[in-house]
Amino acid sequence: MAILSRSEARRILDKTLKYSRAKEASAQLTGGETGNIRFARNSVSTSGVVNNTELMVEARFGKKSGIATINEFSDDALEKVMRRAEELAKLSPDNPEAMPLLGEQKYTSVNGFAKATATITPDERAKAAADSIAAAKKKKVTAAGYLEDARTFAAVANTKGLFGYHASTSANFTVTMRTENGLGSGWAQSDVTDFAAMHAGTTSQTAVNKAVESQKARALEPGKYTVILEPSAASGLLAFMMGNYSARSADEGRSFMSKKGGGNRIGEKLFDKRVHIYSDPADTNVPAQPWANSDFMPQQRTDWIENGVVKNLTRSRYWASQTKAKAIPEPNNLIMIGGDKSTAELIKSTRRGILVTRTWYIRMVDPQSLLLTGLTRDGTFYVENGQVKYPIKNFRFNESPIIMLNNLEELGRPERVGMWGFSAMIPALKVRDFTFSSLSDAV
Repeated sequence: MAILSRSEARRILDKTLKYSRAKEASAQLTGGETGNIRFARNSVSTSGVVNNTELMVEARFGKKSGIATINEFSDDALEKVMRRAEELAKLSPDNPEAMPLLGEQKYTSVNGFAKATATITPDERAKAAADSIAAAKKKKVTAAGYLEDARTFAAVANTKGLFGYHASTSANFTVTMRTENGLGSGWAQSDVTDFAAMHAGTTSQTAVNKAVESQKARALEPGKYTVILEPSAASGLLAFMMGNYSARSADEGRSFMSKKGGGNRIGEKLFDKRVHIYSDPADTNVPAQPWANSDFMPQQRTDWIENGVVKNLTRSRYWASQTKAKAIPEPNNLIMIGGDKSTAELIKSTRRGILVTRTWYIRMVDPQSLLLTGLTRDGTFYVENGQVKYPIKNFRFNESPIIMLNNLEELGRPERVGMWGFSAMIPALKVRDFTFSSLSDAV
């Protein structure tokens, strides 16, 4: 089934909800088309297109609820899925934290649909792969990459008058380049709404250069160094911070946002005054769905950190009712204000430091301090007197984003990156006293 229009989606949802015998009911219709092409060892391995449309229905009887899904849309099928949800609801235990469904909502208008992405052809995907492979062969390196493009829609409605519709497009391209001797590795990505803005060849050339230049890596002693984290490297740590930005965890004493003696740290200055992080579904660089996936709360522009001060934490409607505070859903995008310097300019102003292309395999060590551990990969370099001097072996790091955002020296120009299921605008970060705890032999 192709992308449904607003009126087509509403017709299905309204018809579904009319079959409800529950006290409350809601329905969510999602679907679209996703295309992809994968290549490895300088050769395309798979490609394809997936179409799917799915209806999810929730029926409620007081604090009991049941959910059922279906991907056919005849009248009989719509009635059947509603009956099934009601049956499951009656069998389920009470949910003590259940909240009434929201009534009619006003959702932010978001323009996140690009024609070039919606009409992408197999030939265009093949050209992106071919451009990447050509860049690899020119320098005698081996490419492995993946391009995925999507044109999707989502529509929500309930028996209390709520309705929302959103259509979007996206395309993400990632590529790893390896030298033939196995000693050099480079990586790059491009994440866009409009496929016309994606240039797989240019992105691939960045990865090629990293691979070629990262050969014959030298070992540096672990310790504290000034680092330049490229946007993709910084996003790995910031994702963990924002993924643990919960008021409930803080209020219950389980997170880095917990205050000694109880409560949370909203209103406290925890970061460098230049740190400003917010979310906004209508941002033209990273447009996002204007409601939360969980209970369809509207997404609005929300400042999480401003001038280094904690401004807001995510808070479910249930927890908001318990604490008499405002409910704030988890964000669907993220924007961090940066400066106007490129990564190359950050390098130029560095006397001694380490350039990190990418961080990966990040894990939590201590939730109270948000101490994380992980590895660098795909291009780590020693910088001296404003120049990249030579490649170095990868490190394991032990660092907290809280400390990292207090040790800022400079912020670069924000770039769009894929980040834990959504898109974000993240600047390169120049940070002093970043802790590398040991060496890693992996390239």
